[in-house]
Amino acid sequence: MAEVVLGVAGGIAAYKACSLLRLLKESGHGVTVVPTPNALRFVGLDTWQALSGRPVSTDVWTGSDVVPHVRLGRAADVVVVAPATADLLARAAGGRADDLLTNVLLTTTSPVLMAPAMHTEMWQHPATRDNVAVLRRRGVVVMDPASGRLTGADTGPGRLPEPEELHEQVDALLGAPAAAASAAAGDLAGRTVVVSAGGTRESLDPVRFLGNASSGRMGVALARAAALRGAEVHLVGAHLDVPPPSSVTVHRVGSTAELAERMTSLAAEADVLVMAAAVADYRPESSSEHKIKKSGDDGLELRLHQTVDVLAGLSASRRPGQVVVGFAAETVPDRAARLQVGRDKLARKGCDLLVVNDVTAGAVFGSPVTEVAVLSRDGGVVEHSGSKAAVAHHVWDAVLTQLG
Repeated sequence: MAEVVLGVAGGIAAYKACSLLRLLKESGHGVTVVPTPNALRFVGLDTWQALSGRPVSTDVWTGSDVVPHVRLGRAADVVVVAPATADLLARAAGGRADDLLTNVLLTTTSPVLMAPAMHTEMWQHPATRDNVAVLRRRGVVVMDPASGRLTGADTGPGRLPEPEELHEQVDALLGAPAAAASAAAGDLAGRTVVVSAGGTRESLDPVRFLGNASSGRMGVALARAAALRGAEVHLVGAHLDVPPPSSVTVHRVGSTAELAERMTSLAAEADVLVMAAAVADYRPESSSEHKIKKSGDDGLELRLHQTVDVLAGLSASRRPGQVVVGFAAETVPDRAARLQVGRDKLARKGCDLLVVNDVTAGAVFGSPVTEVAVLSRDGGVVEHSGSKAAVAHHVWDAVLTQLG
């Protein structure tokens, strides 16, 4: 797999980097931890060595015969700094080389992802904002921190995103290397996007429903990627099995009708609408107010009605210049036949792009990886495979070709 350098700066959130390290190792990556001297005041050297299975150093003198600050930078496929403190951001922006981590940051030519964590006042200080802007201009991917509980009783923006979210971002940079440049450039900055995710449910009674196996992973990955690239993101989540990104506005819905209402409402201010949610196509004619009981060995007859076609409705009412993206989960194993089904659906729904995948035998549901074909109205087709985090960036690349 890949070689990852995990830089850890001296903040209380350093403990979360232990979980990130474990996730990276479980994915098969080789991980070298490079803590700053202050980071070792929070998590000790032995912990990093035990979890990584590799020697750990904070200075350029240990193992100087192999010139570690150059070797590590050159060997890395990606460099991740989590947490990145205000001090680390300042030193990196200034081109300092006063410990091993800042030396690695100066020597690497690989994608660099920084996840800031600090008190709200420090994150919002003009000096920090200027340093972040400098780093982004140089091609460094600097995430916005999450909002939430900080040290002590403080709350606000400045919290390190959860390790699972950081792991997804690393997967994206490894699977779609161009995503680093897109994120650093903020190529979706100034855009408002709305992404639906998860599976809708239609109630039979208070405890039963008609639904589907969607986990929401793909939609969440799309929302996370758009936010990383600078967009204002609204995620309309229908029963997600994975946590939503920390940097988006989440709208919870249950049924297809609720999803349609919320998507239509948010569409008024959106530049891009992405219907990645798996919609229940049918609903019961009526829903019981009480739990339906068995009656001997008799079966249960249900009369179903079609639900509203959310994607077709959004396409029909879109404004000039607004881009609508649909998803099609098909059980057609033959590639040529599956693409033809997708082309027919693209024409029928009226959207600008349609992302088609094969879900035969439950493939991709709940999985971190996928394989898709992105169809466009002009007849184009581009296929991608890999982690959903990486594929999400490829989908946004296609969206950018449609935006005016």
